[in-house]
Amino acid sequence: MPLQFTGCSFGYHRRRRVLDALDCLMPKGRTVFLGPNGAGKSTVLGLAASALRPRSGTVSYRGIDSTDPRSLKKYRRRVAWLPQDVESVPGLTARQQVAYVGWLKGMSRSAAWDESLRALRKVELARQSRIPVDRLSGGQRRRVGVAQSLVHGAEVLLLDEPTAGMDPRQRRVFHDVLGALPASVHVVLSTHDTADLDTAYDNVLVLVSGEIVFGGRVREFLHHAPVGTAVGRRAEAAYETLTERTGRWDS
Repeated sequence: MPLQFTGCSFGYHRRRRVLDALDCLMPKGRTVFLGPNGAGKSTVLGLAASALRPRSGTVSYRGIDSTDPRSLKKYRRRVAWLPQDVESVPGLTARQQVAYVGWLKGMSRSAAWDESLRALRKVELARQSRIPVDRLSGGQRRRVGVAQSLVHGAEVLLLDEPTAGMDPRQRRVFHDVLGALPASVHVVLSTHDTADLDTAYDNVLVLVSGEIVFGGRVREFLHHAPVGTAVGRRAEAAYETLTERTGRWDS
């Protein structure tokens, strides 16, 4: 059973709801989560990660309810989250911070230390493992965040704008890392850039103003591009068609 939202409502202010009774299944496999800035993608991922709590409704994974305090630890052991802003722990090196996150997720200290270097190698940061995180560049800090998501062997990776600040080569390495993960690891990657669809993803979700306006396989998504659209622009054209159809680019 994938991540499931059932009747989820959420708002940051009493009078403004970002989500209203959202019902949604996050599909298995690799999913690109598209939507304009302000559509509510970060909110959805924050709820999926249990960092936010819905006003009403539930978020569950494999029958584990994230809104139940008794099952929260079990839920977080299986679901990893990379928020937009990767915070550094003062004084910790890249390896120490990744190992620390692994320990927080329930790994032993020795296992977390061993796996931290393997995770950093996957994102090409092994050479920077001894450098304090707050001295790394913005793109490098995001890759530390990706390593944190990988270190404890989570079953679901929730990645919020993970390629921001990366150059084209780093983006390619990042997508190669995701593509090499076992099929048992499910990935949801939020972005407003359809270029991420050029890599090996299975599904697309499109969120506009807190509502899912499309959910399906990549090939089904591309069918929304107007007839005659150039191959290299089909993803962008399909996205424009779906968002324009709603008439709501901003939430």
